[in-house]
Amino acid sequence: MTTADRTERWGTGRGAGDRGPGAAGAAGYDEYHALLARQDAMRLRRRLSAPARPDRPARPDRTDRAPGPARPAGPAPAGPADRETIRRHLPLVAPFDALIAHLYRAMFEQHPYLRGLFPDSMDFQRAHLERAFWYLVENLDRPDEVAVFCARLGRDHRKLGVRPVHFEVFEAALAEALRRRAGAAWVPELEAAWLRMVGFAVAAMVGGAEEAVGEPVSWQATVTGHQLRRPDLAVLRVRTAEPFPYRAGQYTSIESPRLPHAWRPYSIACAPRADGELEFHVRGTGSGGLADVLVTRTGVGDALRLGPPQGTTTLDDAPAPEGPGTGDEARDVLLVAGDTGWATAKALLEEQGLRRPPGRTVHLFLGARTLDDLYDTAAVAELERRWPWLRVVPVIGDGGGYESGHGVGHGAGGAEAVPVAGAVVRHGDWSGHLVRVSGPPAMVTATLDLLAQAGVPAAQVRHDPVGGTVPLAHGPAARV
Repeated sequence: MTTADRTERWGTGRGAGDRGPGAAGAAGYDEYHALLARQDAMRLRRRLSAPARPDRPARPDRTDRAPGPARPAGPAPAGPADRETIRRHLPLVAPFDALIAHLYRAMFEQHPYLRGLFPDSMDFQRAHLERAFWYLVENLDRPDEVAVFCARLGRDHRKLGVRPVHFEVFEAALAEALRRRAGAAWVPELEAAWLRMVGFAVAAMVGGAEEAVGEPVSWQATVTGHQLRRPDLAVLRVRTAEPFPYRAGQYTSIESPRLPHAWRPYSIACAPRADGELEFHVRGTGSGGLADVLVTRTGVGDALRLGPPQGTTTLDDAPAPEGPGTGDEARDVLLVAGDTGWATAKALLEEQGLRRPPGRTVHLFLGARTLDDLYDTAAVAELERRWPWLRVVPVIGDGGGYESGHGVGHGAGGAEAVPVAGAVVRHGDWSGHLVRVSGPPAMVTATLDLLAQAGVPAAQVRHDPVGGTVPLAHGPAARV
């Protein structure tokens, strides 16, 4: 399928003009991305024709880890003096919602055309950027981790049409926002430290995007199945026009032509299949956003766009260097899922059904507020019947933790008040297990906290991103 074919299909799909830009705006949006695709093709051609560099390492598998080097070749990470300055002056700029409001205002005042690259509602973008700022602040002393995360983020941002010049605009707007937010208390060293912190992250994002230039920016997909399991919950099946490389446990972002520019992350609810079909479980939020569009205004034959696969909530990434039976593949597995977090657990179980290491057992704790909220019980029962190595423990309770949204607080009663989290730690010792957690933010954070208190090593635990695509923070970011 050519770019022109894809553009025509996207612009004329059912409901393409329901919201967002009109026909002219949609055409301009597609022309812009078509131009970027041609530029990427020329860059890739130049790269392929350039002499080989023997010092350049082989590019890693994109579905397992972030592209690019561990460190960007540009700005150095923030040093001890910058870290002290940023943390000492944090009360001048936090909470970050006001800083971000100033940032977008400055950016759109100076470059009005950029507003067209964002959705009508900026709420998700503001929350996502707020979490990203907290992540950078809390990980100032872990530059390698930040570089890997930002390289992955830069690869994903290609689908938005982001170019290096846009990052320059962002940094200039950030400098103006810092001045406005701090007011009379502004000092030049605060601005310089922030710009060095963000500049390091930006360099990693640009590097990640450059390394991914040979990959599709996004994948065109067609809805092949749409089933309402509850009035506010749908199971979607889609098939991409081109192969979509991913691993069980990963997620992707989805965009609908009914709500242009509004990309949201959704876990893939199946292991890779021979027919290339993907499954997603989507719960509506009642806010009129993408989730509601996918649940109530999407049907078979509709077009969607998928971003690159992301996430590390996978199993059995690599064999142990000491040989079979000595690494993670020798460990049993604990899966903890709540609400539509079942999608991640289902994909991992399907993968284990195909290639489970001998002797491994899997425990699944599946949490829901009520019995009716267990929307996929037939599939759960069938998997448990088919596989004797799987034990399922349903946990029903309305103690909290199943709310959707971006907050990560546990509410009254602390982590123990989240029923599935409490049930897990009361059930036994999981310190020898690989643990994968997926579900609403409060459920995930409560489970992680209790597992850590119970002595489960952090290296054996992985979880879904909480509140977006930015890693979970346990300090000030937890208040976002």
